[in-house]
Amino acid sequence: MTKAEAAKRVERLREQINDYRYQYHVFDKSIMSEAAADSLKHELSQLETQFPELVTPDSPTQRVAGKVSDKFVSVRHDTRMLSLNDVFSRAEVEAWVTRSEKLLGHSIKEFFIEVKKDGLAGAIIYQDGQLIQGLTRGDGTTGEDVTHNFRTIESIPLTLRRDAEVPESVYRGRFEVRGEVLLYKKDFEALNQQQEAAGKPLFANPRNTAAGSMRQLDPKLAAGRKLSFLAYLVPTSMAGIVTLAEEQAVARKVGFAVEPHSRVLKSVDEIMAFLGEWQEARKKLPFGTDGAVITINDKADVAKLGVVGKAPRGAVAYKFAAEQATTKVKDIQVSIGRTGAATPFAVLEPVVVAGSTIQMATLHNESEVHRKDIRIGDTVIIQKAGDIIPEVVQSLPKLRTGKEKIFNMPSHCPICGTKLEKTDAEAVWRCPNYNCYALERGRIIHFASKDAMDIEGLGEQTVDGLLDSKLIADPADLYHLTVDDVAGMPRFAQKSAENLVNAIQVAKKPTLDRFIYGLGIRHVGAQTARDIAAHFGTFKKFQQAEAAGLERIPGIGKVVADSVATWLADKRQSHVLDKLENEQVNPEPWHEIRGRLSGRNFVVTGTLEAFSREVAGERIEALGGLLQTAVTKDTDYVVVGEDPGASKLAKAKKLGTKVINEAELLKLIK
Repeated sequence: MTKAEAAKRVERLREQINDYRYQYHVFDKSIMSEAAADSLKHELSQLETQFPELVTPDSPTQRVAGKVSDKFVSVRHDTRMLSLNDVFSRAEVEAWVTRSEKLLGHSIKEFFIEVKKDGLAGAIIYQDGQLIQGLTRGDGTTGEDVTHNFRTIESIPLTLRRDAEVPESVYRGRFEVRGEVLLYKKDFEALNQQQEAAGKPLFANPRNTAAGSMRQLDPKLAAGRKLSFLAYLVPTSMAGIVTLAEEQAVARKVGFAVEPHSRVLKSVDEIMAFLGEWQEARKKLPFGTDGAVITINDKADVAKLGVVGKAPRGAVAYKFAAEQATTKVKDIQVSIGRTGAATPFAVLEPVVVAGSTIQMATLHNESEVHRKDIRIGDTVIIQKAGDIIPEVVQSLPKLRTGKEKIFNMPSHCPICGTKLEKTDAEAVWRCPNYNCYALERGRIIHFASKDAMDIEGLGEQTVDGLLDSKLIADPADLYHLTVDDVAGMPRFAQKSAENLVNAIQVAKKPTLDRFIYGLGIRHVGAQTARDIAAHFGTFKKFQQAEAAGLERIPGIGKVVADSVATWLADKRQSHVLDKLENEQVNPEPWHEIRGRLSGRNFVVTGTLEAFSREVAGERIEALGGLLQTAVTKDTDYVVVGEDPGASKLAKAKKLGTKVINEAELLKLIK
């Protein structure tokens, strides 16, 4: 065969194999046997071996062509990958609809509902129709580049499929698809059969296995797991595409599988009927699920409603009633958290719930134990709330034998022996001993966590080893560790010790918000830490904060302000901060971009034609401006799109704030 003949044959083989992939993964339709498809792939591979110059990056043979990676590179998402707020009942769905319609100023005509996939969220980016990058969700703002593993997934097209009904802009420039990486139940079972036959440990569940597979350095390992991908969102703007249903239709036409049972519904009654149908039917699905995603179908309405924290107002996740099981309470013990909170938990006879073996379940607090009348020795009903957190629902008193024991909260900390304390304002007992091992451990684990200092390799077992070896007592001591210190610990060799010490030293210049979050101040979550960082700008200014000043930050009330002020005034915390400073751990000042819009504050209301409000905010902030969610005396411009919020316009008029239209905004940001 000549090179010219081979080139024609290669082209036809690729078209046939890609068509097989499309029909099989998108429509669950097999146009030939798997053996026949494998035969075609084998022929293609042989021709490419004979004529290597015919190999292209998008060839079906190149799915596992990537080199073994030695690290994952962090990449910032173009737009944040958001999470969803949960709802659990019809009343909560109705409340969400009512709230959304009030904010929109009109009734919602359509909802898009789909069964929620239990997998790993990711984003796939194409340039001129070719796959160039695949990212994990990460923290929503920044993800890990695992392109080499995304390429191994057969249900992901390496080249976007051409379709006359798809806007031509999709095939030119940057195009992004977001979805869920899944391991179907049948593939998970087959994988565990292979593990068992090889005498290896079995994998715990499909979701964790899929997530772990995507973080393999060698793409051949990921390729061997038979992962799948279901698209759910196309954040790229497309002319003429105005609903989420249309957006998913485009994803399907260019080669992606989407959740096949999704529907467009028009009322809460229809939504609840769908949910009722899938409450039981979900067990027959090929993948795991714990609920359904309900989104306003009109993309403009979703954009208009905006985002609060990490969740869009225009969508919610409905959680199905959790799977339940009965088991016996062997004991009730108490754990001590990083803030000293003493939380009772039940030690259970092992039982499988929602695919996981449960041996412990939370009892929340002492009053909850007594309210539910949970006793040691009881037969109880347990469930995984939201299919995640195991909890004891109720006891079954009729099954008692008389040998059960009533639980009494211990008077002293089970770790350090200090007398527990409880204030009138809280239902929680706490260990007041700042030097309690449990508190020290919790503070250090939190400090090193992904959303805080993100110290790779510093997990719970390593922290336990460091504390037991008396090498550390607080987070600041981490930076004083040497390779020799760590290498002398169990499970550590020279190289792993070097890696850990290097990872700790790298984490000396965190962003200000991560550092504040990592300090473990009660009531200060990741979002509150960002608000504080943006307000004060530098850690020095934050250290001088007082409760009254903290309360002026939007979203921070008296409880949080008092907690932060108390923490800052604590001499023990000041001592740790001094040690961190001596170790040259200095958070970077809040990054304020300087540009021609520096110092100007904007509020956008209504729907814009050129881009969404989120994109408008990114453009404004890229030039040094600030996008606000509410009109205040500090607002410089209120940008008005179609169907603006009446209250924002009224507030702007009252304050004399300048109101501009979209065309005037475009002039400012160009």
